[in-house]
This record gives sequence, C-alpha cells and structure tokens, in this order.
Amino acid sequence: MLPAPAARAALPDEIQVYTDDLNKPGEFSVELHVNATPSGRRTPEFPGEVTPYHGLRVTPELSLGLTPTLDAGLYLPFTRDAEGRVLFGGPKARLKWLPLRVEEGGAGWFAGLNGEYSWLNPNFEPETRRFELRPILGWRNPDWLLAFNPVLDWPLNGPQRGGRPEFNPSFKAARTLRPGLAIGAEYYTELGRLGRPLPRNEQARTLYFAVDWEDGPLPLNFGIGRGLNDATDKWTVKAIFSFAFD
Repeated sequence: MLPAPAARAALPDEIQVYTDDLNKPGEFSVELHVNATPSGRRTPEFPGEVTPYHGLRVTPELSLGLTPTLDAGLYLPFTRDAEGRVLFGGPKARLKWLPLRVEEGGAGWFAGLNGEYSWLNPNFEPETRRFELRPILGWRNPDWLLAFNPVLDWPLNGPQRGGRPEFNPSFKAARTLRPGLAIGAEYYTELGRLGRPLPRNEQARTLYFAVDWEDGPLPLNFGIGRGLNDATDKWTVKAIFSFAFD
C-alpha cells in the first residue's frame, strides 16, 4: 500500500471556487489568474521541486461556450520562482457542465460538474498526469452567494498512481454590497486521500478574504489568503481578471 501524499499545492495556478459562471454558446473568454506567495514553503518535498516560496504564477485560461449547459477551457500556467527562473507548468484541459443554474437576478440552487485533465511539469508534481473532478454545488440570490466544491483529484502516473483520490474541498460565501460588488470569504483545504485523511496538522487549510468586482471595465476577483497551520503557505495573494468576447 502506498503512503498518503503530503498535502501540498506546488502549482496553485488556479485559486478559485467554481460557481454558476458559464460561457454562452459561441462566447469566447479569457481569464488571467495571477497569484504570488510572499511567505510560504521553501523546502522541496522531492528532487527538483519548484517550491511556492516567493513564487509568482500567471495562468491564462481560454474558454469557449459550447451549449447552454456546457463550456470548455484550456489553462497555460507559467511560474517565476524565487531564483527568477520562468517555467511552464504544463497544459490543463477542462470541460464544465452546469445543468442547473439560476436566472440572472433570481434566487435558487445551482449544480454541475467540472472535469480537468493535466499534463504537468515534473518540477511541480511527481505525478505528471492527473484528473480532477470538481462537483459544483451552491445557492444564490441578489444578496448572497454560497458555493461548495468537494474536489476529487486522481494521480494517473508516478508513485501515487491508483487507489483513492485526493479530497480537496473548497467553500465560498459572498455578500453583495451593491450591484456588481461583493465581499466574502473563500476556504481551501487539502485533506489527503478520500476516506484516509492525513493527520490534521498535515492538512493544508487556507482562508481568503475576497472581493468580486463585476461591473467595472475589467471584472476582478481579488483575495488575500492566510494559511491556518504549518502545513500551509503563510500568505498568498491572488487575482483573477476576466475578458469576454462575443
């Protein structure tokens, strides 16, 4: 039996809780994910690893709406490490399905699934092929947004191939201050294998204060994250800029 992997996110290219956002059929969009770790882990956990310490990560995400309930995307993550090297993290392809959505300005539940296949640079993960399944569950009205992503992540090669997936649930709660502007919290965890969790002191847990600004010329999600234990990077700053093209 293989040991459970340590909780880590060596390539945190996308720090985001998925909600009911979906491209319209034929709509093309670009999101630019930018995040940095001014204070974080600097000790490699395997030979050649690029650690988060003083890292800057920039990831364009290209998305295209396919049907009223389906869109597809491609991530192209780049990292600048503490030594100034720029590395390509490897492409990630995704497919998002949202059969249950809330009408604009309405109230109710939303639900769907997002699947993602990754070809990763071995400097970031020893398992260079991974599949992530992200259930999307939530509720919104004009004043509140609540979302939950109980993420399952399977390594498809390398020393942790096979067995139970890693379980990395995340949560989001946001309060609308005025149309197009909301503030709230996002919470991300890495708990280890499903049904075989890591010891609590080895589970990564990060809490973000987050702002969503949607009515400006450049829609933005911005957050400052604080690691809640020694298994987590102490501080992380993230931003997601959105561009849509009809």
